[in-house]
Amino acid sequence: MKNKINYKQIIAGISRTILGLVFIFSGFVKAVDPLGTVYKIEDYLNAFGGFFVELVPYANIAAVSMIALEFILGVCMVFNVRTRWTSWLALVFYLVMTPLTWYIAKENPVSDCGCFGDAIVISNWQTFYKNLVLLTLAVLLVIWRKHIYQLWSGIVELCIILAAVGIVGGLMGYAHTHLPILDFRPYKIGNNIPKLMEWPKGAEQDQYEVFFVYSKDGVEQSFTLENYPAEDTTWTFVRQEPKLIKKGYEPPIHDFSITTNEGDDITDWVLESTKPVTLVVMYDLNKKDAEQMHKVVALQKDCAEKDEECYILTGSHTLDIEAFCKEYPTLATSICTCDPVTLKTIVRANPGVIVIKEGTIIDKYNVRNR
Repeated sequence: MKNKINYKQIIAGISRTILGLVFIFSGFVKAVDPLGTVYKIEDYLNAFGGFFVELVPYANIAAVSMIALEFILGVCMVFNVRTRWTSWLALVFYLVMTPLTWYIAKENPVSDCGCFGDAIVISNWQTFYKNLVLLTLAVLLVIWRKHIYQLWSGIVELCIILAAVGIVGGLMGYAHTHLPILDFRPYKIGNNIPKLMEWPKGAEQDQYEVFFVYSKDGVEQSFTLENYPAEDTTWTFVRQEPKLIKKGYEPPIHDFSITTNEGDDITDWVLESTKPVTLVVMYDLNKKDAEQMHKVVALQKDCAEKDEECYILTGSHTLDIEAFCKEYPTLATSICTCDPVTLKTIVRANPGVIVIKEGTIIDKYNVRNR
């Protein structure tokens, strides 16, 4: 008699494997760049406003916890470690994330969800649909979890879990001490900044639709060009509101601009210089690693001896810059401003360093490794 195929076991096994691989990939790409996840969580909390802004100081803890959970949970699922427990964890995870990503897709507080770090950028709606599929797999896995049998002894399972903890902890620790082992951003070594700022011929532009806001009896209402109340004098025009209908092409680098403390734009000069130009990035002067500042001072001195330029790039406010210049007077003439979001993207360190020659990034490192 032929053995009957256990479809429930097959579906449960496929669901377990897919969920596990997604968790591992998501956790891995975040673990190699944990600061990117911290910044993304901070963006969300600031965008939500209100009470959530008070949680910004805990973004670091939240990021590390999420990264560790995803990676360790994924390893356990792929290697069939305590699947009856991990299936429930996966279900709870997607029961929380799916409605959350629906809200994010609907309100669009942040354009990129960051679920796969900078490795794969997908829209908020794509993230929601992805989570719907994975939630379905998690439900099937929980329903038929009893059809998945334990393969390993308790000691082997413990070794697998400890290995996962060691890998994810090592990746995050290395990124914190040095820089991410994989750089998915446009400012990686070897990239030419001017080329990544170019617009190709025929590139699609952003498409907008203009809405006309009118008021009647204290109530505002939006109209299009086709239905606005041109003949109804009871409505009072208030304003026009352009709404983005379709996002056009955007260069990988579109917001790189350097301005001196005196207000001069030196972006083109920096990108065209035939000599190496050293840029010390401190996106927030109040959050700088103060123990490494003596290395920044020494770096500026070394550049001067080699007749090379060295600039301090920051996105801090004027008062913070003034306080910094008083504390480090030898660096005062090197201070320049740049968009803080751009600076966070350039290098995952505060302070971090990139060296540019003829627009190409030839070196990049954490100041503490100098």
